[in-house]
Amino acid sequence: MRVLGIETSCDETGIAVYDSDKGLLGHALYSQIDVHAEYGGVVPELASRDHVRKILPLIEEVMAAAGTEPEALDGIAYTAGPGLIGALMVGASVGRALAYGWNIPALGVHHMEGHLLAPMLEPEPPAFPFVALLVSGGHTQLVEVLGIGEYTLLGESLDDAVGEAFDKAAKMLDLDYPGGPQIAKLAQQGRAGRFTFPRPMVDRPGLDFSFSGLKTHTLNTVAEHAGPDGLPDQQTCADIALAFESAVVSTLVIKCRRALEQTGLRTLVIAGGVSANVHLRSELTSALTKIGAGVFYARHEFCTDNGAMIAYAGCQRLLAGQSEPLGVTVRARWPLDSLPECKVNK
Repeated sequence: MRVLGIETSCDETGIAVYDSDKGLLGHALYSQIDVHAEYGGVVPELASRDHVRKILPLIEEVMAAAGTEPEALDGIAYTAGPGLIGALMVGASVGRALAYGWNIPALGVHHMEGHLLAPMLEPEPPAFPFVALLVSGGHTQLVEVLGIGEYTLLGESLDDAVGEAFDKAAKMLDLDYPGGPQIAKLAQQGRAGRFTFPRPMVDRPGLDFSFSGLKTHTLNTVAEHAGPDGLPDQQTCADIALAFESAVVSTLVIKCRRALEQTGLRTLVIAGGVSANVHLRSELTSALTKIGAGVFYARHEFCTDNGAMIAYAGCQRLLAGQSEPLGVTVRARWPLDSLPECKVNK
């Protein structure tokens, strides 16, 4: 089965063609980071307008690169949520219209299921079952995964997601948006041990997260060491960035290890934009190796939002005979554990 995947949940337009026998045939991504950077975050209306401008040229580009004509497609998968409603509507409307015009089935894909399954695009994918740490945009979740659509939520953030916490910490240090890569880059110049930030909620049972207290601690530390311009000196900013990143990474590692122990599983999958963090990858690999567990990631280009993960996830569900009737339904919020089970029979 050959599927066109369309991702427009936030500020990146991702298009891909995936073939169940031949693998990923082509993909392209347009990022709106430069559009939103001056505002310090995503402006929904601007995101929607940019998707409108970019989506059809990207589809034409990817279809040509994949050597695929419309008649060679067996289905279209588009992100139906969660995400920004306006942005989702662009991809869903185009995907549904093309499917109708080409007389092929279409299917709305859960954005976080796309991230969860992104490591399946690697040459050596993980095998079910596993625990997944999803750290993408406004989501920080630990999920027990027995198969596609067989998800049990183990824990999630009670306030800010990790990505949001990185963005807000970066803003405190007068760094550009998005904050995650900027904090990680500055942290490389930091001196370990000068500051020790709290590891929130690791001293109590359970697998939920909370990063609001860490955010407040960071704000207070910045204010305490601020100079006349309202910011600490460059070295202190780097030390704060390192302390913040280390606290986040330690918290995630502790919770992931606890989730594996609780479920009895020995495989962890980490997906989403924050999974590209080098410090997090290193610490997770080290900690899980000690307990005989393995960790899997998507390649860096598939950590952030992309069309390949949507094409793959949609292909699996279309192979299982799932599709949707005419009409466009998108959701700003959509619980991952509400998805139907998916048994693929090629």
